[in-house]
Amino acid sequence: MNSERETAALPLRRARVTGGFWADYQRLVLDRVIPYQWEALNDRVPGADKSGFVANFEIAAGLREGAHYGCVFQDSDGAKWLEAVAYALTVRPDPALEQTADRLISLICAAQQPDGYLNTYYIINGLDKRFTNLRDHHELYCFGHMLEAAVAYYHATGKRALLDATIRYADCIDREIGPEAGKLHGYPGHEVAEMALIRLYEVTGDEKHLRLARYFIDQRGQSPLYFEEEGRRNGERFYWEHQHFRYQYYQAGRPVRAQRDAEGHAVRFAYLLSGVADVARVTGDEGLLKTAWALWDSATRRRMYITGAIGSSHVGESFTFDYDLPNDTVYGETCAAIGLVFAARRMLQLSPRADVADVMERALYNGVISGISLDGTSFFYVNPLEVVPEACELDEGKRHVRPRRQKWFGCACCPPNLARLLAGLGAYLVTEREDAAYVHLYADAELALRLNGRPLTVRMESGLPWRGDVRLTVTEGGAEGALMLRVPGWCPGWTLSVNGQAADAPVSDGYLCLRRAWRAGDTVALALDMPVTLMAARPEVREDAGKVAVTRGPLVYCLEEQDNGPQLHRICLPMNAEFAECAVPGLPVSGLTAMGLRESGAWASDALYAPVRDTGAAPCRLTFVPYFAWANRDPGEMAVWVRKA
Repeated sequence: MNSERETAALPLRRARVTGGFWADYQRLVLDRVIPYQWEALNDRVPGADKSGFVANFEIAAGLREGAHYGCVFQDSDGAKWLEAVAYALTVRPDPALEQTADRLISLICAAQQPDGYLNTYYIINGLDKRFTNLRDHHELYCFGHMLEAAVAYYHATGKRALLDATIRYADCIDREIGPEAGKLHGYPGHEVAEMALIRLYEVTGDEKHLRLARYFIDQRGQSPLYFEEEGRRNGERFYWEHQHFRYQYYQAGRPVRAQRDAEGHAVRFAYLLSGVADVARVTGDEGLLKTAWALWDSATRRRMYITGAIGSSHVGESFTFDYDLPNDTVYGETCAAIGLVFAARRMLQLSPRADVADVMERALYNGVISGISLDGTSFFYVNPLEVVPEACELDEGKRHVRPRRQKWFGCACCPPNLARLLAGLGAYLVTEREDAAYVHLYADAELALRLNGRPLTVRMESGLPWRGDVRLTVTEGGAEGALMLRVPGWCPGWTLSVNGQAADAPVSDGYLCLRRAWRAGDTVALALDMPVTLMAARPEVREDAGKVAVTRGPLVYCLEEQDNGPQLHRICLPMNAEFAECAVPGLPVSGLTAMGLRESGAWASDALYAPVRDTGAAPCRLTFVPYFAWANRDPGEMAVWVRKA
């Protein structure tokens, strides 16, 4: 490690989710989502958009005739699915699933060209055009996702077929792209290769992979701008010429080290930030370190929704400006929230800070899992905070918003991205350094820690997100060092005991520091206060002026028409409302109920406008459901932000 502040991510094999909320989601992914998505990748889901992924590789391998189907980045859908499979096999061995993955890997390797090149779009459509449109054709994006799958599968099974294939592909790219004379001085149009190459470097130790990752970051946005020159060579009109972000859509309008704001396409931004943080950590580059923190602060302190969603505009799926956070036209792509989680874990490796883990937790419980139905078979691409179904159909500015999830997408980046994150979630719980282990997320899990070179196995139990109780029990080993337990930002108070005795502990960067010689049988109990809290947005957030959002612990709640009737905009919530847990008809999760007010007066005439008069408001019982669970019943209105009475 390059700094005493840095921590290492706990590998998935050493952080196994065992029960509770997140184990339910992992079972959903393993039992339903991964099999369902395999059928979708093979175009066997009735009524779903076609994928073409498997067919494209069969054509590229010469096993069948046909044309390439789908987007230029279609290869990435199956690569993310393979990565999810790798994590699933780590969590729960499954010989049949492993055989399926091995057959797919054999098919992928059969399509690889003699020089290592591996991308079905150009193998099928003409290899003479490869690397001619790095800006928009996603070759390096597909490479990055295939590389991440290969590393994950190698860690899960020890099998090297896909890993060796992607190393050969990395060598092919390195021969074609780089700073040397005679090479293309390009970089990915859609980032992900940067962090993937760091993962490869950590497996191989080959400096070539680190150099390429660093080159992609340092070359990005340099003058003369490669994407501009490439466009001229191709005679292509620049799609974003008249948008305010122009080349910042790709985070390439200026050098990365000069960037301080979250700009452009939100998913690309989050992936770039992840790569910047990785390279900064591995190299100790102070300039990149400052850049990473500036970009993180811009995204999370000024341009993030209360649900952890990022990307406020459907134009370019992009950021706009500080505090511009509309609720009904938001894009909030599922992949962007997932990317924010990726970035958060890497920022925690740079420096463990509770406020960073707060963002990771908020995104996971809200903006990420809202993207998948409770049964695991339909998905959101866009995650709004306010919905009127009629507007989704008839208002062109809101057509990107959907009141119900879809079975699949022609551009299906989000579903397999969800699968790989949730299958591998154990690796996000804890990071560690020589003398301390930082618990960032609370869940039922078995943690195989090391403190000062000695093993320590800890069983963690947690009632989150429904209850604030956390318990850690040392089950094996003995080691001296610190267990660092996060105090969430939503928690106004807590009680702590060690071995049944009340205890005090200093707080450092939002973590309770429990330093001692640990022995088998030691227990730590942490009770986190988890009241219902009404949240307000900063005054600069125009769309939320005079409104509140209901939260409890890590969860954001919303109103749905099914429980509260239509015209949710007429509902008001008193600031002294008393909340209680309640069952929600048609949902397997509990909600919150409180007394509110609904404007009750009928409109006096058929006039569109009339003089103001007090129409009064009638008491009404309101039901709030967890945001992640909305749209799992019949389509209807939804609102996160509610007028305050």
